This record gives sequence, structure tokens and C-alpha cells, in this order.
Amino acid sequence: MSPVVVLLLFAGLSEAAGRVLPLVARRPGISRTLVVGLLLAGALIESAVIALWPLTASTLAGLLPTAAPDASDLVWTPSLIAPLLLAGILAFPRLGPLLHLLLLVGVGAGLAGPLAAATGLGWGVAAGCVAVAGVGLAVSVELVRRLVATILTIRVPEPIA
Repeated sequence: MSPVVVLLLFAGLSEAAGRVLPLVARRPGISRTLVVGLLLAGALIESAVIALWPLTASTLAGLLPTAAPDASDLVWTPSLIAPLLLAGILAFPRLGPLLHLLLLVGVGAGLAGPLAAATGLGWGVAAGCVAVAGVGLAVSVELVRRLVATILTIRVPEPIA
């Protein structure tokens, strides 16, 4: 298994832990099996989304008319993905989202340089492609997360006896 795949899985686990552990703290009676299942499922989904971020950004950059036609896809390197291992830093109720946003902006800025070099675009345009890809993926995941939460909270009416 390559170091990038291992780092992707750990970054996904970190992100999933940042989402699941506050839920566990609010509901102390939740079963361990459910917590482990949520962590594993969340880790796989978050890892896939993180893995898709540079691919989506390079696809968006390739759609621009000024991009180099033979530009290769942007890929994760261990140095680019390592900061995402800290993505689960959401322990502080008020600072957590700000730290998470700053971390993602930093990683996105790190992705913009290689994307600009690969496509021949300016750094600002490449950063815009990375930002649009990141926001699009985040919104998609959040919509699916809310849909699943809504489906899980729908209660079937009990029959009147």
C-alpha cells in the first residue's frame, strides 16, 4: 500500500472522527458497534472525497480555454496530504470550524501551485479551480449527509391497535 493511500485513509478517519465523536458525546448511550461502523463508513467516504479533490480541480482547470491541452492530472503527494491528518481538530466548539477552514485553505493553496504548473494557468486561476472543486465536493457530501440523517430520523407511524 502506497504512503499516499495510507495517508488518505488516516485523513479520512481523522475527518470522520471529527464528525462522529461530537455525536457520541451528545448521546452517551450509543452502542460501540454503531460508533465503529459510523467511523469506518465515514472514513471511507471522507477518504474518497479527499482523493477526488485534486482530480476534480484538474478536470475543472482542463475545461478552461487557456489550460494546456496535454496537462497531466494533479495527484496527491505525501507532503500535500499530510496536513489533512489534522482535519479532525474540531474539539473546540468555537475555534474548531475556523481551524478546519484554515487547514483546508492551506492545503488548497498547496494544491494550487502544482495545478498551475501542470496546466499552465496562473496561480490565482488554479487556486480558484481548487476552491470550486473543494466547495463543490463539500456541499455534495453535506447534502448526502443531511439526506441520510433525514431518512434515518423518519419514523414509521405505529399501527393503532
